[in-house]
Amino acid sequence: MGTGTNLTEGLRTGLPQSELKGRGAPVFEIIYADPARLKEFLKAMTGVSHGANLAIAAKFPWANYKSVVDAGPAQGDLLVQVALKNQHLLGIGFDLPEVGPIFEEYVEANGLASRVQFQPGSFFTEPLPKADVVMMGHILHDWNLEEKRMLIGKAYEALPKSGALLVYDAIIDDDRRKNAFGLMMSLQMMIETHGGFDYTGADCIGWMHDAGFRETRVEHLTGPDSMVIGIK
Repeated sequence: MGTGTNLTEGLRTGLPQSELKGRGAPVFEIIYADPARLKEFLKAMTGVSHGANLAIAAKFPWANYKSVVDAGPAQGDLLVQVALKNQHLLGIGFDLPEVGPIFEEYVEANGLASRVQFQPGSFFTEPLPKADVVMMGHILHDWNLEEKRMLIGKAYEALPKSGALLVYDAIIDDDRRKNAFGLMMSLQMMIETHGGFDYTGADCIGWMHDAGFRETRVEHLTGPDSMVIGIK
């Protein structure tokens, strides 16, 4: 079946058309089941996220906070860049156990093993670790609306008063006219996942307010990526 036919079927049915097609298992289960494939996937995530990670490390007011959790940290580059730029911070990467060795290898290679640790767990079945800041980089767009709201709610519960949730993706402009990459990424999520989609800053701000966050803002990072910040 050609790509055009797959896209047509995806648009018609809303069902994934990539590795998932005909296999039943969610795409992340397929990736995580193969250590070699998982490592390549996490390295690729570092490649596409590195510029935005550097911007977050420099732009966010880290001096106001002491600890940070990255939910779904991939190889750990976001935490690494934040910790390298901000010597006072302690960080935790929270992900499934399979990610642990890959994450720890990357953190150790950057000389941060004393300040950045891995904690195994699933953000679907367990609470997020407590911290002053919770980050979700290129995570929220993987999941459907109910799951997005659930993850934002878990972040809210993990934070102290005045703590911050930092979400970043290829945030679509509110008029849905300018960020073509974000719109195409949303289509890609439909093809690759069950229910995933990208979203506007206004969408995410609405979800954050519904979860209880009292202050929110959107800040551009680099290229198509922006971050949405919620303060508890």
